[in-house]
Amino acid sequence: MLKRTLFVLVLTVFASSVMAGDNGIIKKKSMHSVTATLDRLENILTKKGISIAVRWKHSDKAKGVGMTLRDTEIMIFGNPKMGSPLMISNQEIGIDLPMKALAYKDANGQVWLAYNDPAYLKKRHGISDKDKIFTKMTGVLDKLTSKAVAK
Repeated sequence: MLKRTLFVLVLTVFASSVMAGDNGIIKKKSMHSVTATLDRLENILTKKGISIAVRWKHSDKAKGVGMTLRDTEIMIFGNPKMGSPLMISNQEIGIDLPMKALAYKDANGQVWLAYNDPAYLKKRHGISDKDKIFTKMTGVLDKLTSKAVAK
């Protein structure tokens, strides 16, 4: 009984910290601020040889035009060794590549890290000949983003 209760508790905690919706977005609760979350992710990605294209602070841009937006920042990053073969299969996936990670603070003050689920991109762009790449992308993104949001 204790094992079952512990299993349910662990499953509940995991489910509440990682969400994948029908819209193809994976969300993970972060234990850090918006900027610190993306700083951590950027550090992790660059150590793995993944290029950072740009960081864009939506909340600062909104402030610049007289609007208030909770802390929100996006980072665009990519690895041509993974992305280029996908674009050879269907160039339209370039609308979703390079990958993006969005960190934001919700109305309750919780920081989230969100990114596109590679499986969703596979389906969206009808790419059926690069399963190994999509599987690898899924695993790498899960591992690296989990490190970025952890304590």
